[in-house]
Amino acid sequence: MSVNVILDLHVSPENREELLSFLTATLADTRAYKGYISSVMTSNEDDIHNIVLLEQWQQRIDHENYITWRTERGDASKLLNLLSSPPVTRYLTTIPT
Repeated sequence: MSVNVILDLHVSPENREELLSFLTATLADTRAYKGYISSVMTSNEDDIHNIVLLEQWQQRIDHENYITWRTERGDASKLLNLLSSPPVTRYLTTIPT
């Protein structure tokens, strides 16, 4: 069963556009990564500095491997430098109804 991943980001006001550009530029590599299914980038209507990525991966390990790869490339540190607080990642499994 696939896993849904929420990446909750809080960006500094002066870095919002740079963050959006960075995320858009890295999306092609994300789409090509093993286990990737889909993603949507959203902005909190009540706080435009809160960017939330909604992702779906085949398995949690696929996403964890992806994050390790991004960290090794230096992309994770670039992302952290744009944020006003550490990102929060949540893994969600669908409950059949």
